[in-house]
Amino acid sequence: MTGLIKATILMDNNAYSGLLAEHGFSALIEVAGRRILFDTGQGPAFVRNADILGLDLSTVETLVLSHGHYDHTGGLPQLIERAPAVHIYAHPGITTDRYSVQAGTAREIGMPEAARTVLQNHQDRTHWVDLPLIVANGIGLICPILRFTDYEDTGGPFFLDAEGMRPDPIMDDLAIWLSTDRGLVVVVGCCHAGLINTLRCALKSSGAARLHAVLGGFHLVQASERRLEATMAALEELGPDLIVPCHCTGATAVERLERTFGARVRSGYAGAVYTFNE
Repeated sequence: MTGLIKATILMDNNAYSGLLAEHGFSALIEVAGRRILFDTGQGPAFVRNADILGLDLSTVETLVLSHGHYDHTGGLPQLIERAPAVHIYAHPGITTDRYSVQAGTAREIGMPEAARTVLQNHQDRTHWVDLPLIVANGIGLICPILRFTDYEDTGGPFFLDAEGMRPDPIMDDLAIWLSTDRGLVVVVGCCHAGLINTLRCALKSSGAARLHAVLGGFHLVQASERRLEATMAALEELGPDLIVPCHCTGATAVERLERTFGARVRSGYAGAVYTFNE
C-alpha cells in the first residue's frame, strides 16, 4: 500500500473558474512524500495553473509522459525550468514524427521540437520504458499495453507520414497505476491502446485484485456505437468505484458513462482534486 494519494488535474479541456483550459492533459500525483507529474499539456498553461493552486513544481521528482503527442509533452521545457533535476520516464518511441490526416490534409501532432531538445539535453535523467516498471512501492508503469479487444483502436486518423499511408499504432502509449486499500487507481493520458486494454493490463501488471478508480483521457470522442456499448459492458465487469473522464473522452462518451455508472462518474477539469487511501 502507498499511503495517502492526492491527484490534482493541472490541465484539461475544461477548467475550474480562474484556471486555464486547453486541449491537453496534465496531473500531479502526490504519494508517500513523492511528487509525480503525469504529462505536461501543450505548454506553459499547466505551470500557471499549478502556481494558482499553490503547487510547487520545483519539488517534482518524476515526470511520466504517456505518449508522444504535443498536447501531452509540449510543456516539458517549462517543467525543466522549474525542476531541472526531474527524472523523465517515457517510451523510446515518444519522439516519432506523428500526423493527423483528415480529408487529405495533414497536421503535425508529434512532440514539439523544444520538448525533443529537452530529452536530448537530459539523457542522463531520461529513463526509457518498454517493459512494465515498478517506480516505487505500490506504483508502476505499464508499457507496452497489449491490444486484446477487437473493438478498440487508437481513436483517430493517426499516421506516421503526412501522406496518410502508414497508420500509427501509437505503441508508446503507457499509463501509471497506484495501489490503494480499495484496489488499483489508474491514471491515463489518452488510452490510444484502448481504455479496457489499458485497465486489464494494469490489473495484470500490478497483481491487484480489483480496480478502484480510473482518471484521464479515454479517447472515445470518435468511438462507434459498437465500441461504446462494448466499453460500457467491460467497465461494468471491472466495477470501478470512481471514473473520471477527461480531455479526449468526448461528450457523447461522457454522457454514456454517466447514464451507465451514475454517481461513480465525475467529469474531470483543471483544478479538480481526488484523494485515495484516506
